[in-house]
Amino acid sequence: MSGRGWRWCRMSRRQALCKMAVAAALFLSLPAADAQGPLTRKVITKVAPDYPELARQANINITGKVRVLVVVARNGTIRDSKVLGGHPLLVSAAMKALKQWKFEAADEETTGTVEFDFKPK
Repeated sequence: MSGRGWRWCRMSRRQALCKMAVAAALFLSLPAADAQGPLTRKVITKVAPDYPELARQANINITGKVRVLVVVARNGTIRDSKVLGGHPLLVSAAMKALKQWKFEAADEETTGTVEFDFKPK
């Protein structure tokens, strides 16, 4: 009986450590993304996202915001992006529009958040 108790205890510790490691990784990674303020780089080409046709056809009135963390390269193109929040249907429309954005060239990369506000028309 004591052998089985030890095995149960060891498994519980391992599971607890795994869960704590995952929680710590999530906790440590989120503030860095949320700490970024709005993107301050001047936009040269700004394309507004279209409201998703699927939502319009299904008569689903999805409203809300999509937040995206964006890294703009020195030449003004988007080098990287990460969705911070938003409805999946709205996210795809926002990312499609964001891929077409162009920014003013700068001496270094710029990181910040871009927010899209969706309302059905």
